[in-house]
Amino acid sequence: MISGKTKVSALAAVLSLMIGLTGCTGGNNSPSNTSNSANNANAAADNSPDAAGGGGYVLGEQPLEFSFYGHYDWYTMPNWGEDLSSKWIKDNKKVNVLPVSSGGNAKQKLSTMIVSGELPDVIWMERGADVEQLRAAGALVPFDDYLDKYPNLKEWAGEETLDMLRSSDGKLYQFPNWYTTQPNGNTGYLVNKKIYNELGTPPLETTDDLYAYLKLVKEKYPDVVPFEVGQGAEGIDVLSSAFAENRPYVFSALSMMAIPSGNEMTSVFKDDAFRSSLVYANQLYRDKLISQDAFTQNLEQVEQKIITGKIAVYAASSPTEYGAIGNSLLKEQDPEAGYIMVWPIHKAGLDKNKIFPGAYNQLGWNVSVITTAAKDPEAVFAFLDWFTGPEGQRIIMWGPEGKYWDGTDEEGAPLFTEAFTTDTKGRDELMNATVNLQWNGNTVYVDNSKMKFESTLPEDQKSWETKWQSEITWKTQFDTTEFVNLAPAGDSQEGIISQSVGEIYEKARAQAVLNAKNEAEVLAILDKAEADAQQVGYSELLKYKTEKWQENRSKLGK
Repeated sequence: MISGKTKVSALAAVLSLMIGLTGCTGGNNSPSNTSNSANNANAAADNSPDAAGGGGYVLGEQPLEFSFYGHYDWYTMPNWGEDLSSKWIKDNKKVNVLPVSSGGNAKQKLSTMIVSGELPDVIWMERGADVEQLRAAGALVPFDDYLDKYPNLKEWAGEETLDMLRSSDGKLYQFPNWYTTQPNGNTGYLVNKKIYNELGTPPLETTDDLYAYLKLVKEKYPDVVPFEVGQGAEGIDVLSSAFAENRPYVFSALSMMAIPSGNEMTSVFKDDAFRSSLVYANQLYRDKLISQDAFTQNLEQVEQKIITGKIAVYAASSPTEYGAIGNSLLKEQDPEAGYIMVWPIHKAGLDKNKIFPGAYNQLGWNVSVITTAAKDPEAVFAFLDWFTGPEGQRIIMWGPEGKYWDGTDEEGAPLFTEAFTTDTKGRDELMNATVNLQWNGNTVYVDNSKMKFESTLPEDQKSWETKWQSEITWKTQFDTTEFVNLAPAGDSQEGIISQSVGEIYEKARAQAVLNAKNEAEVLAILDKAEADAQQVGYSELLKYKTEKWQENRSKLGK
């Protein structure tokens, strides 16, 4: 470690270059996007330092307190100890977590903490270039010496996943959240059940089917949004998956802006699927089949439309989040109401079983890093490792033992009680209260436990969300592990290019949908965007992404 004075100086020097450290919304692998993964029987027991024979810090023997900062504009950490789960941890494991708020401006908040030399003990953030900036400044603690002492992370995530998370110095600084070895994710199409049935359940398989259905909705239900595309018009991105096989929307999304072709990354602006999807979206917009404020509406507006049944079809990276709430509320008012999901929409002539609207990767969503400000970083890691293990996951997901689960089976899965299915309101309130405390989600354990229990229930008692995950969404998410960490550092030449290309991309995407009067104009806008992007160095950025992609493939043995 470096001294406090030197650390502050190094961080201040790098601060002006950290343009990539911006607050943003969570990605495809938020807590609601957990997956059903293969069982790891060897890891089912509650691992501890003593059990592993490694010695080390034992939770509960002495108080542990640390500060926690979620590096997102939208994130406000719930007060630790106010819900049943974190209260149990506070009382029984003697762990207290002090929240540090972003105040709605994550970039400014982190900058202030860096300049003042008062970093929090733990930062929850996007992995990759942003983490590397802090690591290079000497602000992060490596985990390598802890992995064998506290074995949950190593055992559940696996060496391959941890190797993908290692920094250029070969050390591990990132603790992943919702890491997985099997498909997960909820990206897809939500359909208003009552409207669909009243219109005679017409086919909803191809893009032509979808267009005809939306026209019918507009005619019969003038107060309903035929096709809701969510905040930032995310549903328009999802549509790109309908126009090519094995083509998740993330390829042409702002976060990647690069299309794998052969052994190279190629231009998003020349991608046939992306171009076709914007031509299609433009037609929907001109025909008033999608919200006319699609690019400016906020999340609360989207939520209200869904939970009140004012949409016919909704496409998003996680439509089940509001879909589950809306389904429950609408069914209370009318047993025939609610939501269903349909198999991903595809262009006629394509194989529907090769259409993947969403994506997942082994590394999961985001990461926690421990800074050199932590007085006892090993103790903090010991907690995070316990938190991602079976006992920690049971408690943060389903509360303390006794009410919703009582004991475990031979594989370490919780034995859910009758209250788990009869007191659904209380159970959901408990789970909703802890969703923003799930920083180290263990997808394999959580979903194996959930699906094992769900398989014992009659159809009418199964969770709405789990039903559609098992029947559709988990089957239609594409493995993009080889495409992680392609974004360059913000202060690098490629990073500066990426920012410029991103601005061109966002402008062109909106203009193509909102301003074009026909297909020719959509394509002309994208052609100009391609030319503009090449002028600011897009080919150099694509070369960088290609090299990083091939490095990932090598690590994965491909």
